[in-house]
Amino acid sequence: MKFGTKTIHAGLHPDPETGAIMTPIYQTTTYVQARPGDHRGYEYSRTGNPTRHALESNLAALENGKHGLCFGSGMAAIDAVAKLLNQGDEVISTNDLYGGTYRLFTKIYERLGLKFQFTSMADPSAVEALVNEKTKMLWIETPTNPMMNIIDIQAMVTIGKKHDLIVCVDNTFATPYLQRPLDLGADIVMHSATKYLGGHSDVVMGALISSNDELAERLYFIQNSSGAICGPMDSFLVLRGIKTLHLRMQRHSENGRAIAEFLKNHPEVEKVYWPGFEDHPNHQIAKKQMDDFGGMISFVAKGNDYEKAIRVVSSVKVFSLAESLGGVESLCGHPASMTHASIPKEEREKNGIVDALIRLSVGIEDIEDLKADLDQALKS
Repeated sequence: MKFGTKTIHAGLHPDPETGAIMTPIYQTTTYVQARPGDHRGYEYSRTGNPTRHALESNLAALENGKHGLCFGSGMAAIDAVAKLLNQGDEVISTNDLYGGTYRLFTKIYERLGLKFQFTSMADPSAVEALVNEKTKMLWIETPTNPMMNIIDIQAMVTIGKKHDLIVCVDNTFATPYLQRPLDLGADIVMHSATKYLGGHSDVVMGALISSNDELAERLYFIQNSSGAICGPMDSFLVLRGIKTLHLRMQRHSENGRAIAEFLKNHPEVEKVYWPGFEDHPNHQIAKKQMDDFGGMISFVAKGNDYEKAIRVVSSVKVFSLAESLGGVESLCGHPASMTHASIPKEEREKNGIVDALIRLSVGIEDIEDLKADLDQALKS
């Protein structure tokens, strides 16, 4: 089954009672049993809900995995992965990752006895040099947020297999439409389904997908025991969003390319970060593991000036200045004061997240309107 067909049909079936083609919203906490233990597959909605189960099956199919698990947010999904580890275990992670992930790792789990080493993952040999007997996991984000660096998933998987490490990939920016880490050997794929999967800025959710039966069993136990699940209404919204994922991602990618090229040639722009450019340092890896380059772009206005950056993001009219990404509407943000404010300034700037950096989530509006809006904002 091709990807576009999977988004509409994979894991989904008409309602057996009514024939309804859309998965019903099973807004219930509990399920009647004929006698103790004699039920139809569901006992309590924290443990399992038919609407959520349909979404989990659909997501597993999209990532070419066997098991899907949905959570109340992307952070709840990452939290579940961290709970696979024990006190004293170590994790190697990319150094320019999402600020919320960095905050969870350093402010919550370091206090509980985990150790995190943050490094550029552009050089696999440098990553392998950090592995020791306590290392248990590689945490990969590619493309990275917001610097748009690309990490070679297969190279990280090779290191992971050699040293018996769990390899996790945050695939939020790419989605399975553009990149499928399980096919490249990763153990777990994570999504903030709030973003492109939901696609309409109306739901907060996270997801994990794996083909590893043992890991999946442990994650199901954590999901049920910790209880950070999503509700049936949210599950329905993401299921509905996924039905147009392939169409939206195609347009996001087309508009992303057009905006990246527009910015690169704009006299008021100093630097553009987008992996589709041939001079991007990881372009060849992106070409190898992605089907296109998506709609996320970061750039620095001419002069690398903080006040200029604030003026630009405050002057847009079609784009909206807001947190988050991946919706049909175009958004712009200022990572240093918004999404990555929890990362110390020195660490941020070391990784390129300067105070003048602007991040764009390019939506699916008419491209000429988006260009005109950025042009007037840059000239403001």
